[in-house]
Amino acid sequence: MARYEQVQGTVALITLTNPPVNALSAAVRRGITETVTRALRDPEVKSVVICGENGVFCGGADIREFAKPMSGPPLVPMIAAIEEGEKPVVAAIEGAAFGGGLELALGCHYRIAHSKARVGLPEVTLGLLPAAGGTQRLPRLIGLAPALDLITTGRHVTAQEALKLGIVDQVTDQSALDLAIQFAQQVVGQPLLPRKLSTRQTPCPPDVDALLKETMARVKQRAHGAMAPIACVQAVRAAATLPYEAGMQKEQELMATLFHSSQARAMQYCFFAQRAVGRWSLSSGAHSGNSKPRPVSKVAVIGLGTMGRGITVALVKAGMSVLAVETNMKQLEIGKQMVSAMLKHDAQKRNATPRLDLLHFTIDLLELKNTDLIIEAVFEDMTLKKQVFKELSSVCKADAFLCTNTSGLDVDELAAVTKRPDLVVGMHFFAPAHVMKLLEVVHGSRSSPEAVATAMHLGKRLGKVSVLVGNCPGFVGNRMLKPYLEQANFLLEEGATPELVDGALEEFGFPMGVFKMSDLSGLDVGWRIRKEAGLTGPNVDPRDPPRRRQGRRYSPLPDLVCEQGRLGQKNGRGWYLYDKPGGRVATQDPSIHKFLEEYRIKHGISPRQIDRQEVVERCLFALINEGFCSLDDGIAAGPEDIDMIYVFGYGWPRHRGGPMFYAGMVGLPRVLTRLEHYWQAHPDVPHLEPSPLLRRLVASGSPPIDKWRDFLQRPHSQL
Repeated sequence: MARYEQVQGTVALITLTNPPVNALSAAVRRGITETVTRALRDPEVKSVVICGENGVFCGGADIREFAKPMSGPPLVPMIAAIEEGEKPVVAAIEGAAFGGGLELALGCHYRIAHSKARVGLPEVTLGLLPAAGGTQRLPRLIGLAPALDLITTGRHVTAQEALKLGIVDQVTDQSALDLAIQFAQQVVGQPLLPRKLSTRQTPCPPDVDALLKETMARVKQRAHGAMAPIACVQAVRAAATLPYEAGMQKEQELMATLFHSSQARAMQYCFFAQRAVGRWSLSSGAHSGNSKPRPVSKVAVIGLGTMGRGITVALVKAGMSVLAVETNMKQLEIGKQMVSAMLKHDAQKRNATPRLDLLHFTIDLLELKNTDLIIEAVFEDMTLKKQVFKELSSVCKADAFLCTNTSGLDVDELAAVTKRPDLVVGMHFFAPAHVMKLLEVVHGSRSSPEAVATAMHLGKRLGKVSVLVGNCPGFVGNRMLKPYLEQANFLLEEGATPELVDGALEEFGFPMGVFKMSDLSGLDVGWRIRKEAGLTGPNVDPRDPPRRRQGRRYSPLPDLVCEQGRLGQKNGRGWYLYDKPGGRVATQDPSIHKFLEEYRIKHGISPRQIDRQEVVERCLFALINEGFCSLDDGIAAGPEDIDMIYVFGYGWPRHRGGPMFYAGMVGLPRVLTRLEHYWQAHPDVPHLEPSPLLRRLVASGSPPIDKWRDFLQRPHSQL
């Protein structure tokens, strides 16, 4: 797993051989230990170069080994032996040096990188910290502030930025290995002590305490309850305030706490789940392994509202030719200006040139005749969308894919108005579409495997986490969101305030509570949907009491708030007050509290004390319960699909693993017991009735999440 050869007479070349990313498995660590020992003992060898096979230096630890007992040589002494050796060791970095791979490179005396290589310490994204000296060596190499940034965020940097920071010594457009071998010969005989990072002092600013305090406050705010970023700050603090050996001891202590934590398990589950959702399958037997996507070179976007603009920007950023379509010149010009501005702003941040040459704007649908795939992103209205799909079916070439960005309308109903229902598929982007990572690909009852494969592959090209879901109202994400929102409104009726509910959910780890989220999205969006569904407005059944619809409990609170002209951030007034229309900072609104008090009096509701635990249980367990129903209905293929939808699309805290993983962590019997309790207290809320799948799982001894699929009963699967 580490190949040894002698080149140029005096250079020992050690090549890591563990495809695809040369992860530091036990066998690789053993190979490095043995070959480094051999090189240091061989009198003919004057210098050493370490590289990776197949254009990748090292992707870091083998995460699959985390759940097993430790075997093979530990990383820390292995890297220490490299650094302490008396022969210069050069890391030839091509492709990537991530995590333990970068820590290995930091233990070398010199680092040469290819211009397209990337480096980073992403352990924090797995609920861990760099524990092979990364938190101690990197600050000593590049200084406290930049090390804090890289380690607490886990971000990857380009070779050019790595050179600027001082992580690497040289960058080349040619072969990094060839340059490293040449470099290794040149540095023979030069003093090695200054190159051993463990012997250096960490460069610190005069106000080091202030910097550490400010960084900790910022990291805590951004972490939303995650432990790993905070531990990273504590470890880097040790690099600034303690001798190297004491700092290493602190690093190990912090890692021991994180390694066996539920948060680390949750984040590592997310790592594997994110990759698993790309391997889709249908009940017909088609799957990602036997269904090939069709090449797509030209895409059209219909509608340049908020979603259409974001989708267009995402496509252009991926290097695709895009035809952007609007209904009239005024809307087209507005869309053109905004899309161009968004692309220019993005390019400026990346120090790149905006690819405006890939864009063409038109109001003429006949120009769509040569496009391979069309994404409809018009107003969320079924009548309008059906009209658009009829026109598209007439003007587009016969084999063009027709995709809808609907957030919950019936994909089959749209497909039925076309001459090609097999080429119709849902592509539900999340706003802002050029930023948010999630894409729900919706399989209609007549969607072909080729259409699904093409949409999934396009999502991957756009850098999205694409999840295949079945066709039902709201699909997976918005279907599960409905009971979550309902429970939040019911809690207000019973005595809670928006601040209490949002505070409990933000303490759980959401970046934004439910009412702040609603203000951000616009309260009129849900109001319009409820009107169309006959839940409010002139189409309400006059026989329904104000707080009941279709035989079940209903809260008119959001409707009444909208009737007061409170639309959220867009006009500065919603569940909260904002300093101006479009303002972002929410402040408590006393008039909302008064409105709630008057509402309770009017409807004879005696307010009661509601604690944060009840908020979390009722909102989240109702959402989770709907997730179990989605699994049993065949709308979601597995719990991983639901979890990735919520982590990447709805702000579910990654360190909680996703709603279904969280249910397993807190215990399925507890989820069932609490749902039964709340259902008995509120029998007119069907979403609180425990799912049959949840009951089956508990009755079967609460198997681990990777066994849940064995208990699914799907007589009418939508996949």
